[in-house]
Amino acid sequence: MAIEYKKSLAVFSDFVGVEEAENLLEWLLKNPKGKINLAECGHIHAANLQVLMAVKPQIVAGSKDENLQLWLGML
Repeated sequence: MAIEYKKSLAVFSDFVGVEEAENLLEWLLKNPKGKINLAECGHIHAANLQVLMAVKPQIVAGSKDENLQLWLGML
């Protein structure tokens, strides 16, 4: 899995594809104070970006990828 879900933290890694979006949304709705770690994420599908934009969770670590950081700046 490209997203590892812990009690209050979702850790993204490598390539996060479209198939992750539904689980991400469910986890965020069940964990409204859940936080996001994108430090090891190199690519995120737009569906996941839309989930993050809609729910607006706290991002505790941004991606090292400059292009991804630009997209995430919209959050």
